[in-house]
Amino acid sequence: MKIVYHPRYTEVYAADPAASSGRIEAILKELEGRYDFVEPQAASDDDLRRVHIDNHIESVKRDKNVYDIACLAAGGAVKAAQIAMDGEPSFGLIRPPGHHASPDHCWGFCYFNNIAVALARLQDENLIEGALILDFDLHFGDGTSNFFEGSKIKYFHPEAGNREAFIEQIVGKFNDEKDYSMLAVSAGFDRHIEDWGGLLTTDDYRTIGRLVKEAAEKNCKGRRFAVLEGGYNHDVLGRNVRAFVEGLA
Repeated sequence: MKIVYHPRYTEVYAADPAASSGRIEAILKELEGRYDFVEPQAASDDDLRRVHIDNHIESVKRDKNVYDIACLAAGGAVKAAQIAMDGEPSFGLIRPPGHHASPDHCWGFCYFNNIAVALARLQDENLIEGALILDFDLHFGDGTSNFFEGSKIKYFHPEAGNREAFIEQIVGKFNDEKDYSMLAVSAGFDRHIEDWGGLLTTDDYRTIGRLVKEAAEKNCKGRRFAVLEGGYNHDVLGRNVRAFVEGLA
């Protein structure tokens, strides 16, 4: 199991909850010393252009610091996907998040669509044909859905009013979907009972990680990776990520 991380992810680059001080550090405290860490390189403009139009890329460039961090986050997702292609699961401990970034605009603390940039590159390099994306963040990843709609990369965002039904939806989707060569996860932890969503327990995240592992081992030679999206209560975020990673590994 590899953790993709760069020290610049701790920088406060904006005045929003995803960029707040201490957020990444809360996760590091739970993962350091338990897993191997690897540093990514920033995504290039060519990587970004597989997903985003030039006008959007140029609009992010107006703030150089945000642009640099956002490129590094997208590069972290690319690195996590490459590690998964080599047969080892990985988790991208990255920020800014990405699932609200569409080809021509963004919102919701996102700039570039990290998971889309990673999967589009694998497709372009003929390493995968199809993929399944599980997004268990509290919020629907409209950017990811917009980009991959109608393609062989399928996006799934479970919705349920209780934790048991939420898990059952994931199990059902994994039972139904068979035709993919990578299982990717937009891992947002803001559904936790002590975060914005008030639904899932810490152990539920471990269960979700295990379900991802089992589905990947059954359908795509174990190829699986995840990248951080939401999760804003620093008191529980690290434990939740650790639980998910333990299941994923």
